[in-house]
Amino acid sequence: MCCVNKTDCAVQKCTSVLPSAFFSPVKCLTSEARSPPKRPLNGYMRYVQQQKPIVARQNPEIKAVDLIKTIAQQWRSMSPEQKQPFQEASLRAREQFKVDLERYQAQLTPAQLQQQAQEKRQRRAKRKAIRKKRELTNLGKPKRPRSPFNIFMSEHFEEAKGITSQAKMKSLLEDWRNLFSHQKKVYTQLAEDDKIRYKNEMKSWEDHMVEIGREDLIREQTLSIKKRAAKAKKVTKKAKTVKKATGTSKPSKKTTKSRSAKTVSPPSTKKT
Repeated sequence: MCCVNKTDCAVQKCTSVLPSAFFSPVKCLTSEARSPPKRPLNGYMRYVQQQKPIVARQNPEIKAVDLIKTIAQQWRSMSPEQKQPFQEASLRAREQFKVDLERYQAQLTPAQLQQQAQEKRQRRAKRKAIRKKRELTNLGKPKRPRSPFNIFMSEHFEEAKGITSQAKMKSLLEDWRNLFSHQKKVYTQLAEDDKIRYKNEMKSWEDHMVEIGREDLIREQTLSIKKRAAKAKKVTKKAKTVKKATGTSKPSKKTTKSRSAKTVSPPSTKKT
């Protein structure tokens, strides 16, 4: 039977290829235009994808982490000639990706392109924040001071009512609100002590960051204070050097008195 229009033909073609369980007319007609092309794998990841089932069959008890380590070791021991097929396949896939991406972006409206650029900036900012947090953790940056409620929560979380974490948090918040002022005062004092701990640890940590040349990790307020102190020290040192070179020094009181005594002479008594 002939199709009524192009849409019916497309739907009929889709159903003739796929089983009825996977049938979705909307996806069949529009998914290619709306979904962006996937970024291709590099040569190493192509090798990993190929070797994972092989290594897993050879080592049924191997853990996922050890499996990747084994494949990575194999890749490092391969010669450039052995790696070449995977790298060439990756290069061809990248060229095709550029073509597919241009086709996809040509179908988008200006508003969609703007939204896509914004999402890309957000993803980049998120990755940057994660990398920075990981770096600060590796460099041993002190943990921020806890609030009174956070200290209360950490002490009573296990015994709190509720099964899920969200339910426990809600129960603890209600318990915190029902505490008397003298009971909250204990946690307030602990929080103040934690602030002092954080202040002292941050000072030592930031001094260490200056020593290793990582001023970029220091807080802006602390950095400006350090810069002002260094500048004042430099000016003082320069003034002392100039004064020493010119030989001008502040005369003592004794020297001043002797000089004034020499300059003032008694009036002359001339006989007439």
